[in-house]
Amino acid sequence: MSFFNSIGRSMTRAAQRSSSSNSNSNNKRSPTPNSASSPDPNQLLNAQRNVSGPPSPRVSPSSSQGQLNRRDSANDNGQVSQEPPQPKPLYMCSPFVEAALVKGNFKTIVMLPKYVDIMEWVAVNVFDFYTNLNEFYGVISECCTTQTCPTMSAGPTLSYTWINQDRKSVHLPAPTYIDYVMTWVQNLLDDPQTFPTKSGQDFPPNFPSTIKHVYRQLLRVFAHIYHAHFHHLLHLRSEPHFNSLFAHFLAFGREYDLLEVKDVRGVSGAPGGHSGHVGVGALWERWREMGILEG
Repeated sequence: MSFFNSIGRSMTRAAQRSSSSNSNSNNKRSPTPNSASSPDPNQLLNAQRNVSGPPSPRVSPSSSQGQLNRRDSANDNGQVSQEPPQPKPLYMCSPFVEAALVKGNFKTIVMLPKYVDIMEWVAVNVFDFYTNLNEFYGVISECCTTQTCPTMSAGPTLSYTWINQDRKSVHLPAPTYIDYVMTWVQNLLDDPQTFPTKSGQDFPPNFPSTIKHVYRQLLRVFAHIYHAHFHHLLHLRSEPHFNSLFAHFLAFGREYDLLEVKDVRGVSGAPGGHSGHVGVGALWERWREMGILEG
């Protein structure tokens, strides 16, 4: 089982000291977690607001490409003016990007133990990732509303769409999208045909492809929380827990080919000569430089 099982207990103890505002949370949600102290996020947030002004509107990838193409514009005299660079996301700032419960490379944690079936190992870890992510989202779910998060996005230039029953891509508010994802994954976990619970029962042939789809959707939930709600995690001083959970999630996904690098990094180059990463691509690269993750 994942070493993150301890998070639930620490969150429960913190809930007893929290205000009654969390009493109406979903019973799958976990109370406020605690961890080591970190700098006051309010000061850094205020500093970023003073530099960057109001946040950029969330747009879909198609419209973001047009924005990238228009980033350099010419004035009446033909001189090219460049927009100021976007401020660094809060989760990329020190010391928050280094905050973790586990030091060193995560590869040793995700290696398949001896005498353990690989399907069982993947199933157990996916269950843990879902459970812990669901608890974290439960903590900040009151801050993720249709007003604050009208689209399921991971930054100003990336939004995710949901495939409806008519096989059409539709834009949904973030809380609706995440509720669909969590409900869908929970139903899979409860289905013995997908996640067998009886001894001797084999996993279905489509289990690997199903897990890849689950992984892709959970990654989107992680990305949205990092971009839209990381400051809420800082207020709870739970960024070491969340960083460690996400690093474990990424390392496990890469070890067992459940996650494609392009899903994490986003685009490495954009039209018009601009380059960069969307979603959580910059965080992936930073953790690789720190030796936490491998390529």
